[in-house]
Amino acid sequence: MLHDELGADGFAVIGVALDDSVDDVRPWTDGITFPVLIDPQHTLTETYAISNVPTVVWIDEDDHIVRPNGVAFGTDTFKEFTGVESEPHKDAVRRWVRTGEVPIDAESARSAVGDLSDDEVLARLHFRIAAQARRDGRDDVAQRHFARAGELAPFDWTIRRAALPLTGDDPFGQTFFDMYGEWQAAGSPYHGLAGTDAV
Repeated sequence: MLHDELGADGFAVIGVALDDSVDDVRPWTDGITFPVLIDPQHTLTETYAISNVPTVVWIDEDDHIVRPNGVAFGTDTFKEFTGVESEPHKDAVRRWVRTGEVPIDAESARSAVGDLSDDEVLARLHFRIAAQARRDGRDDVAQRHFARAGELAPFDWTIRRAALPLTGDDPFGQTFFDMYGEWQAAGSPYHGLAGTDAV
């Protein structure tokens, strides 16, 4: 893991799970040596205009975004499905940490991620209401707001896919693959760098 490999060079990884509870995240953290925070309110997705996971943001020691939101993987587990290899991104991280080489100039980084649309902002609010209603045991309210969030932001995986387990659906089941097909047919819209861009 890069966290362990580059730790002596001052590099650190912080994972943020957009799940509802620690128990939801625990099975995915076996063997992970970096901290994993939980953001059930999806504050991070609003702050950084994240619309898919996994998304990686490089932030330097002065709190500047060096590489904005981008698709990246730590392993090649999903390479056949996504077409994205992990090594080019990991090599770019190594160069950044060891030599200061950045994969994208500052001006391009600033313009790489568009702002959330009004509908996307509203979708996130509906998602928050739905998640809280679910925690309060008000499933009818939760279902209504999850559905509205998905209508407003149909290609935002942090909303649509995140809602699947919260509504009793399998996040790796047929609903997910149907959504993935719709997303591809729409041109794979994404707030950020594609997995093959500016690695």
